[in-house]
Amino acid sequence: MSARPQLGEFLQSRRARVQPQDVGLRPGRDRRVSGLRREEVALLANVSVDYYVRLEQGRAGNPSTAVLTAVADALRMDEAERDHLRLLACAAPPAVPPKAAVRPQLKAMLDAMQGVPALVVDRLSNVLAWNAAACEVVADFEDSADPNLARLYFLDPASRQYYADWETVAQDAVALLRRASAAYADDTELAALVDELRTADADFERFWTSQDVQNRSHCPKTLNHPEAGRLTFTLESLELAGDDDQYVLTYTPADQTTATWLTQHTNS
Repeated sequence: MSARPQLGEFLQSRRARVQPQDVGLRPGRDRRVSGLRREEVALLANVSVDYYVRLEQGRAGNPSTAVLTAVADALRMDEAERDHLRLLACAAPPAVPPKAAVRPQLKAMLDAMQGVPALVVDRLSNVLAWNAAACEVVADFEDSADPNLARLYFLDPASRQYYADWETVAQDAVALLRRASAAYADDTELAALVDELRTADADFERFWTSQDVQNRSHCPKTLNHPEAGRLTFTLESLELAGDDDQYVLTYTPADQTTATWLTQHTNS
């Protein structure tokens, strides 16, 4: 899994999404491609057609910030897509960081959040630490030897009914893996996980090949709990600076019914 092929795949997917009329061009007749042609992107970005072709093929050397910005403008990329493009185009992707344990202080913080389900995940969505409330709401991590949220969402059939917004949950999980694949092109563990999920689940394959990315740091979450019924939360995803791509996920109760049920079951 190298960054350069991903760069071409990403640019092609963004090019297919933009229609000529969206950027002030005439559609013309006998178009054989969905979206913009390569020469149209080159025109809009003010680069030569040959250079843009080489960019999509991963043979353009080290594109400048100005070129990447011009291409992103031409393809109408949002901020998350622009960040992803810069990662894919970098000359020397960073080395894959070693696995790191969760700091004791961080684990103590999770345990102190009795009324808020909280867990720590890494760039592969491996669950590294959790509190008692997370076991009540997200999953019983104590019974899993190697818990992983992406596997939970895509390989456990019950998750599709449990998460009222399963499509959004699943897309966010794929986005985390997509971002990691851009940042660490030589991550063999990530490549193995992606291959496993692409083979095992058609929805994962669909989300992965769409090349869509987003950096959603907070969003509502609605769960259909087998005992409590409908529970509503606000999910926050906080990246931990200096902790080797670890993230804290917190589920703050969004209504009194959820807060009351959670308090009763985590303090008992």
